[in-house]
Amino acid sequence: MRRPIKKRPVVSPDVVYGQVDVERLINYIMLRGQKETARKIVYGAFEIIKNDKEGGDPVEVFNSALRNAGPLMEVRSRRVGGANYQVPREVRPERRLSLALRWIITAARKQKGTPMHKSLAKELMLAAKEEGDAVKKKEDTHKMAEANRAFAHFAW
Repeated sequence: MRRPIKKRPVVSPDVVYGQVDVERLINYIMLRGQKETARKIVYGAFEIIKNDKEGGDPVEVFNSALRNAGPLMEVRSRRVGGANYQVPREVRPERRLSLALRWIITAARKQKGTPMHKSLAKELMLAAKEEGDAVKKKEDTHKMAEANRAFAHFAW
């Protein structure tokens, strides 16, 4: 029997830009319930993007970064007859968004020695230009799915 569909809480849009995805980014960055600190980080990063000569509109840069960092295919483990196969699957839009946010934030946190808002702005701008660690992670995921295409018939 299938598992029941999870009732996820509805995320309200953020206060400055009125975007649900920006509020999701704030929620992902937040540690130990410190939402105001997370807001300062995200809005500080958006301010850096806005003032940058190559930047432009921070929401457009953010949306293009999400599009470029979100994977279309991934591999899932499937046990068939005592062997585990990496079966390529298409990624649902909600999961694509959450993976893109997670990879961008992880790449920004990896940059030690710089304030989080600066490293987040840098990673968002790199992802918008189809560069950076988050986009590299997406390409690695796509390569893995392509390499395991032979097992696609095991998809459920």
